[in-house]
Amino acid sequence: MNKKEKGQLIEELTEKFAEFPHFYLADGSGMTVSQTNTFRQLCYEKGLEYKVVKNSLIQKALEKQEGDYSEIFGALKGFSGILFSPEVGNAPAKVIKEFHKKNSTEKPLFKAAAIDTDIYVGAEHLTPLSELKSKKDMLGDIVGLLQSPAKNVISALQSGGHTVSGLVKALEERAQ
Repeated sequence: MNKKEKGQLIEELTEKFAEFPHFYLADGSGMTVSQTNTFRQLCYEKGLEYKVVKNSLIQKALEKQEGDYSEIFGALKGFSGILFSPEVGNAPAKVIKEFHKKNSTEKPLFKAAAIDTDIYVGAEHLTPLSELKSKKDMLGDIVGLLQSPAKNVISALQSGGHTVSGLVKALEERAQ
């Protein structure tokens, strides 16, 4: 790869990092061709993009971003594949865990992740990241919580209204 091609790749990566607020770095070294193809297919099915790029080019592209990604630079050693997620921050973690489970393997290894402005480095973060709720799920939970008290009040008023009217009728019939 010549200098011009590297420059183009860095620009492409810079645009990708700017476009996708969520990305993960994984080490897929030691995976067979079949496993790599299966992993790529799983990523495609889940709406993720998986690219293998030289660490130095990843670092140069990250240095051009607005945020501070210097914490990730330490993870840029060995083999690095990037998983880009367009909307959901936990999708790549779920895909990696699903692949581990289906294929009884530890590969690809989670190296680091950037979710919006938060940076996670180290394999110990994979499980907590896979359990994160998506923005859509969180909004659904909040709406449900906000609706719950109103539903309880309306339900109590409706059931109480029937009880009160029944009591009034019973008292009226007794009086006659």
